[in-house]
Amino acid sequence: MGGEDNSVDCGRRRLIVTTAAVGGAAGVTAVVPFVASMLPSERAKAAGAPVEVDISKLPPGQMMVVEWRGTPVWIINRTPDMLQSLKEVGTLVSDPESNVPQQPEYCKNETRSIKPEIMVCVGICTHLGCSPTEKFKTGDTAESGVEDNWHGGFFCPCHGSTFDLAGRVYKSKPAPTNLVVPPHKYLSDTTILVGVGQDGKEA
Repeated sequence: MGGEDNSVDCGRRRLIVTTAAVGGAAGVTAVVPFVASMLPSERAKAAGAPVEVDISKLPPGQMMVVEWRGTPVWIINRTPDMLQSLKEVGTLVSDPESNVPQQPEYCKNETRSIKPEIMVCVGICTHLGCSPTEKFKTGDTAESGVEDNWHGGFFCPCHGSTFDLAGRVYKSKPAPTNLVVPPHKYLSDTTILVGVGQDGKEA
């Protein structure tokens, strides 16, 4: 399917994406090779068309990556243990209550999400724009220099910023703010539209 097709809603596209474990002993960095089954027009892509994502096959403890506005967006299906870790690191992150507006108002909560288990955030460090990688509990602290009481999250190899599993930055790190949570809403229990807020307004 290529070129302009007026029969296709050019404001949305469905993506088939890869997944990577978030929380296992052997970490695999999520990659972004994806196949778009519906391609928006070039004008829509340049404007940052919303991206419709099917999360029905995203298992607990794993993450998928989609592209929106030329940037990676992480979608994580957090386990109960991952959610519990957010409470345990609350005193260690610099903005635990997300007072800096790096997320829509409807995600200004402890989990920084609409549904507690599903995290949606832009995978770009707020320091100098590098892309952090997943860092897991087992065997990662020594090699990466993350916190000794590491509960899992993301590590930016450029300058050492660390983020928890809600994208909140740890204290005394180069990144000045938490990771960005993009506008998004649920079209169904298993379909997320990235780029459009709950009020229906596009970013």
